Amino acid sequence: MTRTFPPAAIAVRALLLSCLAAGPLHAAPAAAVAQPKLIVVLVVDGLPSEQVQRYREQFGTGGFRRLLGQGASFSNAHQAHGVTVTAVGHAAILSGAYPYQHGVIGNNWIDPLTHASVYCTEDAAYTYIGEDTKPGDGTSPARLRVGTVGDELRYATGNRAKVLTVSGKDRGAILLAGKSGTAYMYMEKSGNFASSTYYMASHPQWVQRYQANKPQDRYYGKSWTPLLGDAAYANDSGDELYPAKPGVSNRFPFSFYSESGSLDADYYNRLRASPFLDELTLDFARAAIEGENLGKNPAGLPDLIGVSLSAHDYVNHAYGPESKMSHDHLQRLDRMLAGFFNYLDQRLGAGNVVVVLTADHGFPNTPEYAKAQHMDAGRVDGDKLVADLNQHLAATYGAAKLVIAASLPNIHLDDSLIAKGGLKRAEVENTAARFLLAQTGVAQAYTRTQFENGALPATRMSMLMQRAWNRQLSGDLMVVLKPYWYFSAGNSGTSHGSPYAYDTNVPLMMMGQRWIKPGTYPQYTEVVDIAPTLSHLLHLRPPAAAEGRVLAESLR
Repeated sequence: MTRTFPPAAIAVRALLLSCLAAGPLHAAPAAAVAQPKLIVVLVVDGLPSEQVQRYREQFGTGGFRRLLGQGASFSNAHQAHGVTVTAVGHAAILSGAYPYQHGVIGNNWIDPLTHASVYCTEDAAYTYIGEDTKPGDGTSPARLRVGTVGDELRYATGNRAKVLTVSGKDRGAILLAGKSGTAYMYMEKSGNFASSTYYMASHPQWVQRYQANKPQDRYYGKSWTPLLGDAAYANDSGDELYPAKPGVSNRFPFSFYSESGSLDADYYNRLRASPFLDELTLDFARAAIEGENLGKNPAGLPDLIGVSLSAHDYVNHAYGPESKMSHDHLQRLDRMLAGFFNYLDQRLGAGNVVVVLTADHGFPNTPEYAKAQHMDAGRVDGDKLVADLNQHLAATYGAAKLVIAASLPNIHLDDSLIAKGGLKRAEVENTAARFLLAQTGVAQAYTRTQFENGALPATRMSMLMQRAWNRQLSGDLMVVLKPYWYFSAGNSGTSHGSPYAYDTNVPLMMMGQRWIKPGTYPQYTEVVDIAPTLSHLLHLRPPAAAEGRVLAESLR
């Protein structure tokens, strides 16, 4: 059938043809979209979102309040996987991937071939530069299976853009740096920040100068005392929840020294659970920005620095997020961030920098505090749980030690014993799961067969645990404890690692005058959204395994 057109359409078509015959249309050229000169990714290790909201009225004007007022803040942001620990969270931030793809399923896990425990960033092929290196120390990103925003930035610029990270923990720096960035980490024995031979043969001169000045020694003999008046801490938990350990002070003031009376590993290790570690980390970040000239790339390209601040995690582990110590540490960190933001303004200009702040995981209250609030809470001895499971399976099937290894929440069964006994794997898994579900404090037990077949209940917990399960690396069973219960053989402190909101809900804030639209955004958001959003701002392809979305609602 021949298509016919009305007279008006014929006239428009004739006009267009005459314009094309006369030559090309001359439209004004589109203005190039400017890129940030420096991306700053801040990770506060172990910071639940609720702490930022709970203490916000006490913050100064230039730190968290500046992020909340001048930036975009997502109040319902989550590390949306089920094993919420440091390594897993750091791997997600700039890869945009979940553990089932990025391959970092814990801080430690069981090697499926040797059944030995492995550390997330250990690599015997490399050593720390100028520092002692023990077997199992974190020296490379070999176990990270995916790329990051930094890797894509380096690729797109022919390695001319710089990507550098620093952290109080090796895994905090290495997993943010990706495959092609450069990581520096705090050394417990010397108090230095050092890199490894994965990244370079020797430190650049600016690092050597920084180390020679020994800034870590300035805290010897000093004390950490509360920043605010007593009334500011009136709602914090009482000291009775923190049983004293022999020879260890767990009350203000905290003094920093060594038993030997000299500057040694004892002293440098004590600094970790204090505001001084974060102060040193931010000082090193300043030295890196100046030493590498970050944000002033001679090729006019954007650079990226990742700064993982580790001390809050150590403090929360020891005392819980309800404690005066955690409260005061966050106030001190707030003032440190204000100083760092002011430094960035002066060096690069507020209109040239994009800052992202998030956390690798949140934190629950200590079980003792939760019990005082009439919650069902407690501690589960993980070693005893695994031993009791093995005893139960032996009594059921007549095969000793069917559980060959465990790194909770993952439990691994012995394939050879199952085959030798002529047992059905799915049946053994189900028997084990039923036993685990009957134990005090256990909420759920998932099996390999369920994960492989996608046969999980249609719940958020199941979705988060599915994302946390890696087919090649994870166990044959994964255990989830009830809310406010966690694995601990001790009687003090708290931990994290669950799929519950207190562990998954973390801050996500972005600030940048020319790119970020200020506001508080209640939309459900995930930390994996950071990678595609930064990729969009930097005009990069997203990392290959990224599954997040661009946070378009917060962009100008």
